[in-house]
Amino acid sequence: MLNKMHVTDQTGKLVFIPELPQRIISLVPSQTELLAHLQLEQRVIGITKFCIHPNHWFRNKQRIGGTKNPNHSLIERLKPDLILANKEENNPDDIAAFEAFCPVWTSNISTINDALQMIEAIGKVTGTSERASALVQELIQKLDAIPTRKAIKVAYVIWKNPFMVAGGDTFIHAMLSKAGFINVFENSKRYPTISTEQLTDTGADVVFLSSEPYPFKEKDIVELKDNLTQTKQHQKIPDIILVNGEYFSWYGSRLLEATDYLNALIKSVAS
Repeated sequence: MLNKMHVTDQTGKLVFIPELPQRIISLVPSQTELLAHLQLEQRVIGITKFCIHPNHWFRNKQRIGGTKNPNHSLIERLKPDLILANKEENNPDDIAAFEAFCPVWTSNISTINDALQMIEAIGKVTGTSERASALVQELIQKLDAIPTRKAIKVAYVIWKNPFMVAGGDTFIHAMLSKAGFINVFENSKRYPTISTEQLTDTGADVVFLSSEPYPFKEKDIVELKDNLTQTKQHQKIPDIILVNGEYFSWYGSRLLEATDYLNALIKSVAS
């Protein structure tokens, strides 16, 4: 019989969790990668089809569906003793259904501090606090080392048809701000739908087209640039570049690589 502990997740919910859960399912790609960093390979029994890191987990571990449409019957058959979820990435109805047979710890992340607290908390609930704390300290040092540069106004586009951008209460916004970029949609909530005209009307210097969740490609740059040129013939057209969305929206151990990526991106945009 496993000893249990009460913990509060990032939504404020009290969760009754085994002290050392042995059968963990992750419904969140960035938290799956964190579990790998915490060396929990033998205890993670299920991941989503979007949990692509680490690659050998993606190839070999049981996939339980997507973040928005997990396979309920399969998850229940796997008999997990802990499910890790996220308020934004997972549906509340799914989380409620899983809570009927398993403790669910849910993260809620809009800021870098939220991400660091999540790492510490998952370290606590999985019995890997020492590794988690070491990771947090390394991340703090790396994030603090990002130099301050001249602010550049950017729009961060996550979706097409319709175009959607990151607002000011998102983790993406937090990462943009950390890199010294000014999010021209910082006064909007979550992920507002916009017109192409707004990309120039807001005075953006650069438009970032993210690799996820919509997989923007080079052809999208050409298409958007042509569209803006035709509709805004007498206005400056912002530069349009592709960015790796993982370094702006994955809030686990992926942040270790994000700092180098951001530094390189800042230099390329400012040059």
